[in-house]
Amino acid sequence: MKPAIKVENLSKQYRLGSVGTGTFSHDVNRWWHTVRGKEDPYLKIGESNDRTSKGSSDYVWAMKDINFEVKPGEVLGIIGKNGAGKSTLLKLLSRVTAPTTGSIKAKGRIASLLEVGTGFHPELTGRENVFLNGAIMGMSKQEIRSKFDEIVDFAGCQRYIDTPVKRYSSGMYVRLAFAVAAHLEPEILIVDEVLAVGDAEFQKKAIGKMKNVSSQGGRTVLFVSHNMASIQNLCTKVLVLKDGKFAFWGNTEEGINYYLTDSRKKVFTNLNERNDRENGKNLRHTNIELLNNNDEVIEHAISGGTIKLKISFTLKKPLRSVAFRVVFSNIDGQDLFLCNNAYCANRLNISEGGEFNFIIPKLPLPEGEYFIQLSAYSEDGTEDDIEGAMKLFVDKGNFFNTGFVPIKKDGVFVEHYFEI
Repeated sequence: MKPAIKVENLSKQYRLGSVGTGTFSHDVNRWWHTVRGKEDPYLKIGESNDRTSKGSSDYVWAMKDINFEVKPGEVLGIIGKNGAGKSTLLKLLSRVTAPTTGSIKAKGRIASLLEVGTGFHPELTGRENVFLNGAIMGMSKQEIRSKFDEIVDFAGCQRYIDTPVKRYSSGMYVRLAFAVAAHLEPEILIVDEVLAVGDAEFQKKAIGKMKNVSSQGGRTVLFVSHNMASIQNLCTKVLVLKDGKFAFWGNTEEGINYYLTDSRKKVFTNLNERNDRENGKNLRHTNIELLNNNDEVIEHAISGGTIKLKISFTLKKPLRSVAFRVVFSNIDGQDLFLCNNAYCANRLNISEGGEFNFIIPKLPLPEGEYFIQLSAYSEDGTEDDIEGAMKLFVDKGNFFNTGFVPIKKDGVFVEHYFEI
């Protein structure tokens, strides 16, 4: 069977700053090297897309030497950290931008849902945009009419279909954009993580529709998401990208394990030395400790027991309206619950570094391994954000004080009572 998509030696280079690589002087230089039978000089320079280091070159390879094939009917999940090159790859596949080197061979029509705001004309109504998108894909009016009611019903926007889409909420916009892309029967459907904008019910519908498109229609789906549960539920293969390079290709479960293992390698690094963080220039988390009810440092927590997270931070300039947040997630990357001083107390005005504690009187987690994400926000936005700041080990415990010990798959516990 011929592949629906074949990617060979695909690379994309960008020049940092306001001037691109397509300047007149660059073009003349390239032409002169071609006349002399020499290689493009700009392909020999540039650094990998590693966001944790400053680098010394103005040229960055957002993507370098990517090769893969996807067959009709397959669903490929593309995963990686922010900045790994996922969106760049989808833009290249969607022909939004051209590769610097390499080739892409795609069989059939391609429908893309890359980011909120693309694909629709804001001044046109939902109805007009449906027909416009269908025409761009080469469909006749008759073909679009035959699918129109199904599209509107799926998106759930019957009342607003004749309203300009600039007045739509982001969720409604994405619902209609996805419905158009999925129902106009493209041979290849490309979906970026924009589905995160939709609510849980719509995400479930979208996953089901993509499954249906691939299994019954024999069409190819490329799906980018940070939700490992969605990737595992939908995808038949996984491509893992790291710093714009090929890191893993193969079985979905193995790919997810590879990604999660790799992304947690820095969990035990001193927080102050962690560069894979968002911002951290003014407020910076420097240490986290796990304490028991007696303020003793412990390595393992007990399900149902009291724990205290003691967190240190530094600060260069005073901040107003600060919220500290701690997110607990499982080994699949799914967020389970969070602690936030803005919820249980108040936002803070702080003028210097220090320490703070989050106290959980009764840890609602079953036995297992978990990860903790630290973040801080002010009225100016994200101040610091570190994924995998700590690995948390939880041992069995008598959460319900009945002697019954729930199993690992019982999820997050909620203290409750029963009456008859």
